[in-house]
Amino acid sequence: MAPRPPKAHLVKEALLGAVRDRPPGAPVEPERALAERFGVSRVTVRQAIQELVFEGRLQRIRGRGTFVARPKVSHPLRLTSYSTDIRESGLRPSSRLLRAAVVAASGEVAAALALADGHPVYELERLRLADGEPMAIETMHLDAARFAGIDGRLDETASAYDVLRDGYGVALAGGEAAIECVLAGPAEAALLACEPRAPLLRLTQRSWDGGGAPVEFVRSLYRGDRYRFATALAPPP
Repeated sequence: MAPRPPKAHLVKEALLGAVRDRPPGAPVEPERALAERFGVSRVTVRQAIQELVFEGRLQRIRGRGTFVARPKVSHPLRLTSYSTDIRESGLRPSSRLLRAAVVAASGEVAAALALADGHPVYELERLRLADGEPMAIETMHLDAARFAGIDGRLDETASAYDVLRDGYGVALAGGEAAIECVLAGPAEAALLACEPRAPLLRLTQRSWDGGGAPVEFVRSLYRGDRYRFATALAPPP
């Protein structure tokens, strides 16, 4: 005989069915009412809601309650800027520069950019937003000698790729990326307006120009409840 699913799973499935056809922003019943309706403890209800929040189905707003979440922003895996992808989703992109400094390249950064260890590189950390909502923390590394003064060219709406093309004559021709799931620490959670230990998607990307020279090395942390990556698949050659 198969084991019975845990109560939290049953409550989660029931909640998911109840909110599936409701519009974004619709309120969800309070925990107490849900516990009485399903005949379970509030702890069980809270666990079910938390799982749906982590999956991006529900959204908690402190002091107001729980609501049906907006659909996730879908980001195609291609060599385009964050700004372009967000605009194509029908949202308004913007950025906040958190940090801009010239630092000595670590071994990982130096290898990615084909530089000597300790070579000066720009480290540009930006908070990326969509319609004013925090979506990602992006840390970009660039050769400081090749891209002198780029930190002064990145305003709230500027695309870094546009700046590279228009300001330095550099267009990206190829790249590679890897995606992992990590948990938000307190600092990331505060910037991204999510719960500590909420799932994040960590994207590590390296790109190069038409001559094969490395241009950028980027690490980004995206909110797992608001963002997803998509790509086209083709059969092997």
